[in-house]
Amino acid sequence: MKSGFVTILGRPNVGKSTLINTIIGKKISIISPKSQTTRDAIQGIYNDEDSQIIFVDTPGIHKPKTELEKEMDKIAYYNAKNNDLVLLMVDASKRFSDSDLFISKNVRFTTPVIIVFSKIDLTNVLLINELKEKYKEFFPNSEMVEISSLENFNIDFLISRIKSYLPEGPQYYDANTITNRDFTFMVQEIIREKILKLLKEEVPHSIAVICDEISFSTGKNIFAKIIVEKESQKGIIIGKKGSMIKKIGIESRKDIEKLLGYNINLELLVQVVENWKNSSSFLAKLGYK
Repeated sequence: MKSGFVTILGRPNVGKSTLINTIIGKKISIISPKSQTTRDAIQGIYNDEDSQIIFVDTPGIHKPKTELEKEMDKIAYYNAKNNDLVLLMVDASKRFSDSDLFISKNVRFTTPVIIVFSKIDLTNVLLINELKEKYKEFFPNSEMVEISSLENFNIDFLISRIKSYLPEGPQYYDANTITNRDFTFMVQEIIREKILKLLKEEVPHSIAVICDEISFSTGKNIFAKIIVEKESQKGIIIGKKGSMIKKIGIESRKDIEKLLGYNINLELLVQVVENWKNSSSFLAKLGYK
C-alpha cells in the first residue's frame, strides 16, 4: 500500500481548502473568500484500494504582522519540511505577484514539490503559460498539474501523481476516518466560518472561537465563546437587539446538526480579550504554542 503525508501550501484563497474537501468528498476545512480562513493544519484522509493519503491543509502563507500570523506560518513550514510531498497551489487566474515571489523564495525544502495550478476554469492559455515559466525559475525540477476543484477537473490525475511520490507504508488511520480533528474543533470552525460569511472588514480576522462545553448527557447542549479584541467588535458581533449573534447561532447550529445527525442547543457568548493575536499566553490557550 502507498501511504504518506501531503502538505498543501499556498497563499491565502488559492483553493487549498476547496481541493481537500473535493478529494475527501466531505467538508473538512471551512471555506471563505477572506484571508486567514484556515488557521490550523487540518488533516483530511483519503482512502482507496491501494493507498491512504493524509492531506494537511495549512494556513495561507504571507508576510506575518502579528504573533498569530507568525505561528500560522510556522505551522505551514513545519508540515512542508516534515511530510512526504508538498502541493504548492497557485491561483491560475491571477498574475504572478509579490506574494507569490515571497512564497517561492521561502519554500526551499528537500521535500518534493508538485506545482498545482488551481482555478484553471477561470484562466487562459497565455496567463497559465506565463505562470508556468515563472515557477520554472524557482522549481525547475518540479512537476506541474492543472486542476479545477469546482469542475472536478484533473483531480483523479493529481491523485495518481501524488501516489507516485509516496512510499510503501502502513495504514495510519482506519479506512472510515476522514479527518484527525475532533468534534470540538469542528464546532469551533463551523462557528468561525459563519462569522466570516456574515461580517465584513476587519472584524472576522479579530475573532477566535472557544468551545467551552459540550454536554450530550443533559439535552445535547453546546456552549461556545466568540473572542474579539475590542468592545466595538463585541457590539458588531451581537448586533442590534442581538440580531447578528442570533444569525450566527442559527447558521452554525444547522451545520453542527448536519454533522451530528440530530438537533442540539447552541449557546454563544462574546468575550473581549484585548490584542489576543499578539498574546503568547492566549495563543497557547488556543493551541498555537
